Amino acid sequence: MTAASAAIRSDVRVIGLVGFAHGTSHFFHLLLPPLFPWLMPEFGLSFTQAGAMMTVFFVVSALGQAASGFVVDRIGPRRVLLAGIACFVLAALVLAAANGYAMLLAVGALAGLGNSVFHPADFTVLNRKVSPARLGHAFSVHGLSGNIGWAIAPVYLTGIAAAAGWRAAALGAAALGALAWAVVWLRRDATELAGDGAKVSHGGTASTFGFLGAGAVWMCFAFFLLITTAFGALQNFATPVMQNVYGLSVAAAAATLTAFLLGGAAGIVAGGVLAGRSGAHDRLIAAALGAAALMAVVIAAGVLPAWSVSLAMGAMGFCAGIAGPSRDLLVRQAATARFGQQAYGRVYGFVYSGLDLGLAVSPLVFGPLMDAGRFGAVLVGVALLQGAAILTALGVGRLPAR
Repeated sequence: MTAASAAIRSDVRVIGLVGFAHGTSHFFHLLLPPLFPWLMPEFGLSFTQAGAMMTVFFVVSALGQAASGFVVDRIGPRRVLLAGIACFVLAALVLAAANGYAMLLAVGALAGLGNSVFHPADFTVLNRKVSPARLGHAFSVHGLSGNIGWAIAPVYLTGIAAAAGWRAAALGAAALGALAWAVVWLRRDATELAGDGAKVSHGGTASTFGFLGAGAVWMCFAFFLLITTAFGALQNFATPVMQNVYGLSVAAAAATLTAFLLGGAAGIVAGGVLAGRSGAHDRLIAAALGAAALMAVVIAAGVLPAWSVSLAMGAMGFCAGIAGPSRDLLVRQAATARFGQQAYGRVYGFVYSGLDLGLAVSPLVFGPLMDAGRFGAVLVGVALLQGAAILTALGVGRLPAR
């Protein structure tokens, strides 16, 4: 085997394993929302109370993600990934035994803690073990696997819940999490780095936290905060929004969210190709999100025929997905490269904590609009947030590399 073919084989193995782990994390993003139709009447919850469970998830994930980046830099990503998946399994088991709202909030907290490790661990592995020429494709697979996890979760969980109840669905999620833990453990060579577990000197507090003084880091944080606040509105409330704006059945309305997620997956594939061909990542992001925002406004107007809503949601997801690989490369280009590979965990952990914070805030912003019956306003809010995210991406693109 030539050195080139060995390098390709190694890259494929690493990208595949990290993608699988990321898909698992996104599956557990949706441990609770697909079961809302069962959990809300069972425990007498409002939309705002149901959304608050996801707020707990993402608040814990945001705080944990910023902290776990330092742990990844200290002990390496392998053990951190295994601990995160173990938290998912525990969260699903607690859900299966839940007897009140407090336990449901605990489920959100445990799952959020598990979720917190993935971006700093995943991007540390990809940046340090994948050849630079294939990083665009690696980030594309990473994002695509997340969307696949999102797409599988509603079908898997609601299918089990409809047949055997929501507690059985929770046990099914725990079984899937246990399988994922075993796969990551058995293929641990793909996520292990040279020097894992060795004590790393960061040169004191100033250099350890020096990345917080970089404007690019804060602009990337703001980008994730805005874009995921918008996404959270769709993830949590797309089905009832489409029921009320377009009079769709529950099944047809749920299909619009699936269309959005599958469109996003296709967009990520296309975005990986485009990102590899263009260095203007900020402008590519601006064009893609601008088209997505325009589509959100059209859907909000309620002027589309009912049969076309899924197509429109798929198109919006496709446009948003195109921005994904360029987004990850923009973070690497504008922020992480300043601080060296020993800081990948903490920089990615902090920047991507904006993602979790946005998803935590989203139910609190859009839940009251849902309770007030202002369903079209939810989609208008999505478009406004996407527009604001464009400004931050362009701002990062204008900052000097060093």
